[in-house]
Amino acid sequence: MSKSLETKRRVTQFSTPVGLIAAVFAGMFAPAQGRVNGALSTALGDGMPAALISFVTGLVAVSLVLVLTRSGRESMRELPTMIREKTFPWWYMLAGLIGAYYVLAQTITVPIVGVALFTVANIAGRTVSGLLTDSTGFAGGDKRRITFLQVLGSLLAIIGVIWAVWPSLISHGASTEWLLPILFPISAGFFFAFQQAMNGTQTKYYGTPIPATFFNFASGTVALGVVVLFSTLVEPVPGHFPSEWWMYTGGLLGAVFIALSAVLVRYMGTLLTGLGFLAGQLLGSIALDLLVPVEGSNVTFYTISGTLLTLVAVIVASLPSKARATRQKR
Repeated sequence: MSKSLETKRRVTQFSTPVGLIAAVFAGMFAPAQGRVNGALSTALGDGMPAALISFVTGLVAVSLVLVLTRSGRESMRELPTMIREKTFPWWYMLAGLIGAYYVLAQTITVPIVGVALFTVANIAGRTVSGLLTDSTGFAGGDKRRITFLQVLGSLLAIIGVIWAVWPSLISHGASTEWLLPILFPISAGFFFAFQQAMNGTQTKYYGTPIPATFFNFASGTVALGVVVLFSTLVEPVPGHFPSEWWMYTGGLLGAVFIALSAVLVRYMGTLLTGLGFLAGQLLGSIALDLLVPVEGSNVTFYTISGTLLTLVAVIVASLPSKARATRQKR
């Protein structure tokens, strides 16, 4: 391997507390992106074109950063060498397809199962895959011993999410109609940790998260473009393009989220990074509902207490085990 590629492996490291704070911060961008894309979807009358526009704007923004930054240009120049030397599997650059799959799952299943059940199923899938990718060292990551506290924290996080959305789950009611569709958000959540790990590996060798973020938006844009093309042939988009500029910022928010996750997952693993994102997602949702409420916004005791339980879960999962502490002393 060339010396320059070896040098690029040196990426800024984070302590666990700092990394968790950064993960929570990044997670707050998810509900903001959802709010923006939701408004655009309403204006267009269809969620898929809105998702495509979000990916396109994100791709344009990241492309500019890629061209205007020295680290981005150097990484792209060395990409052919990385592929030729098989530094990492080339298909890792298609991690954005998982993001497109998530959007597709959300668009198809939310009208059937509701937002609350979609969220719970998605988080359950994310948590399981986070444990799996960390324990196996998927995508060249460090194998991490799964501790009792991490498993406990994961279970508490799932319980916290269920409790936070409990009123919506009850109002949606029990029905066998969602038993098959619920597999969609579960699988979308399950693939999420693998996407993070693949982005983390790319970032390790690029030395910057910019190229991995670019390829995420590029592959996701192509995938969603194909889906939207076929869907509009069947039924044209009935809405119109809104004039409000902020409705086109969803891609920018997503770019920040992807770039931060690509860096953080290398040092905290997919499980802790994902739990930090989850806590940030819940905190961001509460902040938006309180500061910029829309129709249907409702911050309840369940929302606040479920979020607090999730924060406790993140802290529990981040605590070092006795075995790890013993190794560190040695």
